[in-house]
Amino acid sequence: MKFKVILAAGTVLLAAAPLARADGDAQAGEAVFKKTCAVCHTTEDGKNKIGPSLYGVVGRHSASLSDFQYSEAMKSADKVWDPQNLDQYLSNPRALVAGTKMVFVGLKNEQDRQNIIAYLAAQK
Repeated sequence: MKFKVILAAGTVLLAAAPLARADGDAQAGEAVFKKTCAVCHTTEDGKNKIGPSLYGVVGRHSASLSDFQYSEAMKSADKVWDPQNLDQYLSNPRALVAGTKMVFVGLKNEQDRQNIIAYLAAQK
C-alpha cells in the first residue's frame, strides 16, 4: 500500500513538472522584455515599431496584423504563437522561421524566455 501511495505521488509530480517549467514570472519577463525586445517591439495594441506590436501575441497566428509589413518568410510560416512556438522562436528565430527579418539572434536563457512568454501572455 505504501508503495502505491509513493508511486501515485511521484506520478502526480512528474505530470506537473512540464507545466511548472512552462510557467514564467510576468514581472521578471517585463524586465527582460524591456532589455531585449522593446527596442523593436511594443506591447501596446495597434502600435508597431520596427517589429509588430506584441499585444495579444500569445495565441495569435503569425503574420496576422494587417497594419504591419511582414517578411515573406513570416507570411508563409503558418505558425500559431503558442508558448511552445514562442519558446522556440525566442531561442533562435531563424531556426524556426528561416528568412525572418528579425535580427535578434535569440535568447539562450530558458527562464528568461519563459518569463517573457508569461509577460506577453498577460498583454491582452
